[in-house]
Order: sequence, then C-alpha cells, then structure tokens
Amino acid sequence: MSKITIAIDGFSSTGKSTVAKQLAKHLGYVYVDSGAMYRAVTYYAMQNGLISKDGFNVEGLISQLDNIQISFKFNDNLGFAEVYLNGENIEKAIRTLEVSGFVSQVAAISEVRAKLVEQQQKMGAEKGVVMDGRDIGTVVFPDADLKLFMTATAEKRAIRRYDELIERGDEVLYEDVLKNVQERDRIDSTREDSPLVKAEDAIEIDNSNLSLQEQYDKLLDIVKKTLEKTK
Repeated sequence: MSKITIAIDGFSSTGKSTVAKQLAKHLGYVYVDSGAMYRAVTYYAMQNGLISKDGFNVEGLISQLDNIQISFKFNDNLGFAEVYLNGENIEKAIRTLEVSGFVSQVAAISEVRAKLVEQQQKMGAEKGVVMDGRDIGTVVFPDADLKLFMTATAEKRAIRRYDELIERGDEVLYEDVLKNVQERDRIDSTREDSPLVKAEDAIEIDNSNLSLQEQYDKLLDIVKKTLEKTK
C-alpha cells in the first residue's frame, strides 16, 4: 500500500498533536510537530534576550537564525519524538504558558517561517509523514494526500489547555489561558505571512464535544478511506 502525506492544521489546543502522534504510531509514519519547531525558536529568543514583555528584537532574531538547530529524537519510554534545540532536550521547557504567549509573534516573522518550512518539507519529502501545524496543508504540503482542519470553541480549548498545565504542575489561571488562546487565534489568523486558514480541500473536524478516543476513531476512519483510494 502506498504511503501518504497527512497534513493536520487548526487552532491552538485543538488536540492536533495528540491525534497526529496516534495516527503516526498506528501507521508507522514519521510524526513532525511543526508547532514545537516554532516554540523552539521562541524559546531560543527568550533565552537570548530577544523577546520579552518589554519588546521583540526581530532583526536580532533573524540575524541569529543560522545558530538555531532543531531536531527530533524518538523517546522509547514516551512513545513519541521529543524536540531538541542545539542538542538540548527542551520538550518540557517549550510547553509553558510563557512560551505560548510569544510563539505567535515569532511565527509571524517571514524569515523564521521560510527557514522552518524548508526543514519541514525535507522531513516529508518521502511521504509516510503526519505533520501538524497552522500552514501544513496550505504552504508546507499543498499537495498533501489528506488534509484535516481541527477546530473547537475557544472556551473548550482553554479548558483543555488549563487542565494540561495544572496537571504538569504549572500555576496558571483559567482566565489567563483563555486570553492566551484568543490572542493566539487573532495573531495566527491575521498575520500577513501564511495565516491560519482552512485549505479548500481540507476536511474540517469540530471536536468541541468529542472525546480523544472519539476524535481518533473519526480521523482514523478518514485516513483508512484515503488509503483505500491510493491502492
């Protein structure tokens, strides 16, 4: 059976990464978390004093892009690949609300997007890949065999993100998480370079009222039907 490219786009905290990992594991495909790549660049900018609540040194970040090396290494114990920045495991460090607060600004920079899109396209050149993000079906893989677009209400997504942060020990307020979700939606949807939009040929999935298992079952059924067509 031929391998396919699966592009999963959508708003923040819609469970894109979770279901993408599940599908990749089931199919034996490579999973690429493009959002983690933008978070890695954001983390680098934060660590090097290039972005904070006081401002964003865009030119400074652009000048240092060649110093940023991002890679994924599979963790057998976790069952998925963790993200590394210049050889350092930053999987946990990039999942904070602080990084979430800056990542959309960093992702809006054309030079950042160009660098990461080039890397992402190389990762998926041989097909057999599941990649999730904001512009996978529209920019990275416009010819993907299957395009999915995930959505849910801001309130539902904020609750999920809040529960996730609390479970890992972060001290956050639901109101701050909701505000972050809404602000990221605004920036992602209105940026000039590769805004978050649903590809014309993407299948939209509203998972506001779906459990993780229901979501996985629904998407796996769609994937199986797509694979049948490629025989």
